[in-house]
Amino acid sequence: MKVRVAGILLAAGEGSRLGQPKALVELGGQTLARRGAAMLAGGGADPVLVVTGPVRAAVPGAWIVRNLDWRTGMGSSLAAGLHALDLDSGPGDAPTGPVPADGDWGEVGAAVIALADQPLVGADAVSRLIDAYAAGAPVAVASYDGQPRNPVLIAREHWAAVIEMAVGDTGARPFLRAHPELVTLVECGDTGSPFDIDTPHDLARISSTFAERAVPGVAD
Repeated sequence: MKVRVAGILLAAGEGSRLGQPKALVELGGQTLARRGAAMLAGGGADPVLVVTGPVRAAVPGAWIVRNLDWRTGMGSSLAAGLHALDLDSGPGDAPTGPVPADGDWGEVGAAVIALADQPLVGADAVSRLIDAYAAGAPVAVASYDGQPRNPVLIAREHWAAVIEMAVGDTGARPFLRAHPELVTLVECGDTGSPFDIDTPHDLARISSTFAERAVPGVAD
């Protein structure tokens, strides 16, 4: 049986500097939540989970995971997404959405974690991380001109350690720094950009960039 790689989109940001929750920000006629989910699916991730916080976001074809602790930062959203994929999770951790064909997540061997506020990341980056995992990499990190950024793939056997170290807004960073020997950098500079949206100025800039060129691997 082929091992599946899930996709987790972290979209629980309140957007305090932006002035609106990031999941509902529209770019090119799509919310960032839908765009990020499409990017993960387009790169081969299945299933796709979208972790939301202060607002509900409708994302067809994706499971929605509500992070009730979203105020504590990205770490709690990452933990919520990974817990939702864990077979040992109780009913309270179960996301809402289409039921997987096999009834559980048992065959999911790794997860690609992406951020909703980085809409210029392309699906090809996800695909390359999955290819690296298939070639034996337990942890794969997309890099741009040699600099590690997002998305990040983490094999299932490391989820517990990632969750334990994911505190505040750090996400998977503490785990990655503590275990550099596990990390495979995958160059993705030609597939898109990790530029993120934090302020209205960022949104205006990225909207202009988006209008000028198509984002690789992301369908409108």
